[in-house]
Amino acid sequence: MSLAGTVAGCAPSTADGTPGTAAAPGAPAAGSSLAVSGGNYKDGTYNADGNYVSPNGTETVGLQLTLAAGKVTDVQITEHPSNPNTRKFQGQFAGGIAAQVVGRNIDELNVSKVSGSSLTSGGFNQALEKIKAEAH
Repeated sequence: MSLAGTVAGCAPSTADGTPGTAAAPGAPAAGSSLAVSGGNYKDGTYNADGNYVSPNGTETVGLQLTLAAGKVTDVQITEHPSNPNTRKFQGQFAGGIAAQVVGRNIDELNVSKVSGSSLTSGGFNQALEKIKAEAH
């Protein structure tokens, strides 16, 4: 058994079996496309509200999402605060969400915490599921 054969067996290869270069982690390989799980989404701008529970009770946050080829091209949050604390956290969330979702495939999104706001993401994710259903 030769060491060269063993090492060559571990090298990345292209679809035709010839040695190639590996793609960067998380990047699609050359010539491949990212699959959209669950099907394609219609391009457009969608709106939905999502609810979440805070220490002050049930809160609502509005989501406007623009899709092109299954990717988020714009996101806007409509704040519906019921008190000053909610206003603070929804404002922080609204200020930081674009950096986390714009340019990403809609099926990759599952927001947990944005700019110190962790509860608002529950409403965002609920609204996102409504938008995904509508955009299918």
